[in-house]
Amino acid sequence: MTPQGTETVNKREQLAQWTSLVADTGDLDMIAALAPEDATTNPSLLLAAAKDERYRGLLEQAATLCEELGHKGEMDWLTDICACLAGQAILERVPGLVSTEVDARLSFDTRATVEKARRLMSIYRELDVDPSRILIKIAATWEGIQAVRILEEEGTRCNVTLVFNQAQALAAAEAGATLISPFVGRIYDWYRKSGMDIATADDDPGVQSVREIYRTFKARGLETIVMGASFRTADQIEALAGCDKLTISPALLEELASRDGTLTQVLDAELVAPESDWTPVNEPAFRWQMNDDPMACDLLADGIRRFAKDQQALETLLT
Repeated sequence: MTPQGTETVNKREQLAQWTSLVADTGDLDMIAALAPEDATTNPSLLLAAAKDERYRGLLEQAATLCEELGHKGEMDWLTDICACLAGQAILERVPGLVSTEVDARLSFDTRATVEKARRLMSIYRELDVDPSRILIKIAATWEGIQAVRILEEEGTRCNVTLVFNQAQALAAAEAGATLISPFVGRIYDWYRKSGMDIATADDDPGVQSVREIYRTFKARGLETIVMGASFRTADQIEALAGCDKLTISPALLEELASRDGTLTQVLDAELVAPESDWTPVNEPAFRWQMNDDPMACDLLADGIRRFAKDQQALETLLT
């Protein structure tokens, strides 16, 4: 399927006809310039923003609000408030949603994850932010997914991140997650490091993973949104044209805008044959499938460690 008038628009504009484009950045100026539908943040992006002099006012505002709420000197509250103020500022620049991440150090504690998510939402309410525009971002551990189940039942919408295989994706969808973020680039990196020769985007295991997840969700009638994430090249993005959402760095959004030619829709829910008989992913099945997938095990653990390290660095910076 080719959209009308593709000969006059660049590939980013063509992609936007099928896929909601999300900015993967905490840079407010860049978000305003790119005009995406939504934006995502994580501890790494917030740390980069906190080091930027342009955001000194936001940090000062966070310290003031932290004191007003009766939590002066409590670093976990200060970092949560910083994240929510960043989210509020982003929502002034996008028409859609923003994702705010739960501390990755809580990834194996369901109760603590739920409590942290409730706190983040309470801060957003204090800031008069529409809760329907917030996605709480939680790592795709079994414990995290059970927290998602509780939060979604309470009406808090969730983005399940660090998704590297079908077991994580299906468990999250079956828990009622609003959205999942299956990663492409980190899977690509893992297989390249393992010696795999990846000649084209169609051969890319990361691209193949997201395609499989998307088609399985559509076949089973699962309503969870699939948002491909973690891209290394514009070719990977083009290979997922038609995915529900794609979260893309500013550099790659700009590269897509510079590309001419006709873009082909690769993923189309209307072309997926329905599937009516399948077995839900329970805890033993989830843990076995993760254990049996060295790539997913490695990358989930590494992703949690990276986000935890940057969360700690953010706390140190704000001390």
